[in-house]
Amino acid sequence: MVTALDVTLERFEELVAEALDGIPDELATHIDNVVVRVRDDSRAGLLGLYEGIPLTRRETYGALAMPDRITIYRRPILQRCQSEEEVVDQVRITVVHEIAHHFGIDDDRLHELGWG
Repeated sequence: MVTALDVTLERFEELVAEALDGIPDELATHIDNVVVRVRDDSRAGLLGLYEGIPLTRRETYGALAMPDRITIYRRPILQRCQSEEEVVDQVRITVVHEIAHHFGIDDDRLHELGWG
């Protein structure tokens, strides 16, 4: 039986916040109307999920639009990792991956860039 690494929800949220803080300012200033949240479990084992309208398609995005949502899933990430250092790396990769979707970058391109 495989035992998942135990990183508390509070610590995991800190790692997500640190990953967001690590986004270069020249990109971070363009992130618009996005909520990032942490959930324990995901649909179909996803590590993260972007739901919204990418910046590249926002010409009809009204001023009262609901924020885009990025969800980072704790348990699936913990199940892939053997140490907290691996969790830190996987959280960073997942956050960058989902932020990239906000900028309109698709999965194929992210895989080409090594962020898949």
